[in-house]
Amino acid sequence: MKKSVIAILFLLTVNFLFAQTPASLTVEKIMQDPKWIGDSPSDPRWSVDGKVLYFLWNPDKEPGDSLYSITGADRVPQKVTVEGRKKIVFAEDVVFNTARTAYTYQKNGDIFIGSRKSGSMKQITNTSEQESAPRFAFNDSKVVYLRENNLYAWDIRNGETMQLTDFQKGESAVKNADTSAGNVQEKWLEKEELILINVLKERKEKREAADAYNKALSTTQKLRTIYTGNSQVRNAALSNDGRFISYVLFTSPKGAESTIIPNYVTESGFTEDIRGRTKVGAPLGVYRLYIFDREKDTVLAFPLDSVEGIRDLPEYLKDYPVLLEQRKRENAVRGVYFSKISWSPKENIAIVDMRAMDNKDRWLLKYNAVEGSITLLDRQHDDAWIGGPGIYEARSGWIDAGRFWFQSESEGYAHLYIVDVTTGKKTAMTKGNFEIQECVLSGNRQYFYMLSNEVHPGEKQWYRLAVAGGKPERITTMTGANLVEVSPDEKQIAILYSYANKPWELYIQENKPGGKISRITHKAESELFASYPWRDPELIDITARDGVKVPARLYRPAHPHPAKPAVIFVHGAGYLQNAHKWWSSYFREYMFHNLLADEGYYVLDIDYRGSAGYGRDWRTAIYRHMGGKDLRDQVDGAAYLVDSLGVDPRRIGIYGGSYGGFITLMGLFTSPGTFAAGAALRPVTDWAHYNHGYTSNILNTPGEDSIAYRRSSPIYFAEGLKDQLLICHGVVDVNVHFQDVVRLNQRLIELGKNNWQVAMYPLEDHGFVEPSSWTDEYKRIHQLFESVLKR
Repeated sequence: MKKSVIAILFLLTVNFLFAQTPASLTVEKIMQDPKWIGDSPSDPRWSVDGKVLYFLWNPDKEPGDSLYSITGADRVPQKVTVEGRKKIVFAEDVVFNTARTAYTYQKNGDIFIGSRKSGSMKQITNTSEQESAPRFAFNDSKVVYLRENNLYAWDIRNGETMQLTDFQKGESAVKNADTSAGNVQEKWLEKEELILINVLKERKEKREAADAYNKALSTTQKLRTIYTGNSQVRNAALSNDGRFISYVLFTSPKGAESTIIPNYVTESGFTEDIRGRTKVGAPLGVYRLYIFDREKDTVLAFPLDSVEGIRDLPEYLKDYPVLLEQRKRENAVRGVYFSKISWSPKENIAIVDMRAMDNKDRWLLKYNAVEGSITLLDRQHDDAWIGGPGIYEARSGWIDAGRFWFQSESEGYAHLYIVDVTTGKKTAMTKGNFEIQECVLSGNRQYFYMLSNEVHPGEKQWYRLAVAGGKPERITTMTGANLVEVSPDEKQIAILYSYANKPWELYIQENKPGGKISRITHKAESELFASYPWRDPELIDITARDGVKVPARLYRPAHPHPAKPAVIFVHGAGYLQNAHKWWSSYFREYMFHNLLADEGYYVLDIDYRGSAGYGRDWRTAIYRHMGGKDLRDQVDGAAYLVDSLGVDPRRIGIYGGSYGGFITLMGLFTSPGTFAAGAALRPVTDWAHYNHGYTSNILNTPGEDSIAYRRSSPIYFAEGLKDQLLICHGVVDVNVHFQDVVRLNQRLIELGKNNWQVAMYPLEDHGFVEPSSWTDEYKRIHQLFESVLKR
């Protein structure tokens, strides 16, 4: 009896251990709650004094991440208490004065000031209103902040608060700024009337003398009210000496209809509407930049007429002669918006980063506030669209009163430049076929710290470059991705590091070449996850039909299935990178590809034209034709699988989500026979129904470039479907609306197609949340490939 019990216990133990090993992967195992993988730290942030590093982590598999910390003396992570969290001031949230001896920040809607030397902090405001965006001004003697879109200044010496602006909605009988030709005419009439009618002249002189006398008697100067009409005030900023205030007025568009997403499964039991976005080509708002001179009590509109290229017409209009002639006759100033306005640390000069609304131009303009003049420092024009690392985010800033740094793709890759604001001379600080993906200026303004893929397009490494010039010094060395957060004293860096088959872990390193490095966390891989030999995908180049080398990840099966099947995965977003050496954001797909390889499939994951990480020409290769070169790269990938790996050309599948779903549809619709089966997940089916910001960059607008939309939208090619198609989509997707699939569904019905199916997920948005949804979706994808590619 005793032996029988022992035997039973032994068998139960063996079965339990077997059940806990993922040696044989299944969809159910890999699509369960990601906590089974382990827990990676995220969002590392230094305390303002640099003595503590905080990060989010969940080593105990609680419902959500908690805040942890380490110190220089104690590198063992400790969970931060609720009370401890209330006292934290993060370095990333503060703004330093010029000498970096003091800092200011906003917390819980109030403004604070702190001393680096003593560590003391003082609360400046304590109001029911929200204060925000504090910074030092008036030569560092005051802290300026925003309250309800108005600027206020707090005097560090005496604690007095002064209101600097009085923006009010509505109209004034007296106009704020002379912005139209009508004002010029009115001024001329007024001048002539005073010359001709002597009584009017005398009355004006007496009135002005009385006003001047009364103003001299007043102990306080009345703050000018600036009426904004029906516009919103944005980005109010002060020159360093406090004389000039720049601000943007945004007027909302009229007639921009928003979409509605029906939510069918709700707590109320009734269908509820989710208010969505507008569609591409909807009316846009108007942005206008003004400069308020507090000394002269005047408001001037930022002059646009003289800006080089402000009336240029886009190249694509040549395909529409009638529209081109109409636009030539109009000769209108293009709509613009203002990405960033940077006031000089000493002079009354601002660098204005201005973009065309059609995103064909980015101007860096020097505005001399005293003279009211502008000078062009840099114009980056692109017949496709302006973009790339550091350019889209407008990473830039003053080095000193004479030099300004910025990033540009003017030479084909996102690089770092310095411009002399006096002479206009530009100096390229970095050069080559690689990208500067992040860049910050050191506190002492002697160095740039940069994240770059110079070593390999699939790596991210940290560098230091002297502002004076020279060769960048590489600081990080681990192969893969090194995402860095610099300590306030810049002596240490926190690194989130990962490799292709190793999830993210946290390290600390001295911020110098060859610096000592320490690993902080060890929980990214659970024992269960680590028990499986996850593949390190091969990074290969596929030669496309135009001779271009296309990067890709290859998952090679140890034992290819006799049918020689293969699957091509298409990453989403378009402008995203996945053929790299770090842990992918597509970790579920990565695990699924391991499963497929175990089952004898070759799996190919291509960084097709349009992907991130490879420069301007790669990024814009899809301009005016999505489903052109990006799709041909998938088709050429299929040819590579056949010619180089012996894959059966009749047994190749394709799948992907979002942009990947779109490419899947285009592949099945326009290249029948290339892919025997495809799974299109949350796909765009008609680009005229997607959002403006993304789509208008690549395809312009449907009303002006219908050619681009017709050749890029799968719904126009649905009649080409001959192979097996699965479509999966979340019903409450607020990004790519479920309407896209419904419209395609109707089109396929009308065409009499019968080799397709749709799976809907009533409670899922664009990115699925529930493990049950992920599992169901990928079981369907797996079954599709198994039934079609291996039969």
